[in-house]
Amino acid sequence: MRTLITLIGVLLCGLTLAAADISGTWSAAVTLDAGSGTATFNLKQTGDALSGTYSGTLGEAKLTGTVKGNDVEWSFAAGDAGKVSYKGKLEGGKITGTCEYGELGKGTFVAEKK
Repeated sequence: MRTLITLIGVLLCGLTLAAADISGTWSAAVTLDAGSGTATFNLKQTGDALSGTYSGTLGEAKLTGTVKGNDVEWSFAAGDAGKVSYKGKLEGGKITGTCEYGELGKGTFVAEKK
């Protein structure tokens, strides 16, 4: 029984260590109802918490978000556009998902780590 508990503990630690850290600079191709463009995100992951900065067509802004397994989401305020939010999934070194740019509409994105 003790061996089984030890084995389960080692496996759980291995799974925790295998969780991806998405810290770094990401370039995202964004397609919205209003058009398309590129956004750059400098992300810092601490546990499940995400912080960092956005730079792109709307200027620059601080962002916050969460990482839960392969599910990632973050948001920031962008002046006249309002709240901008991203929700995606980390797969194969890319984050793909949907985004909402406040008054500018909804869309999709694909981000790759630089």
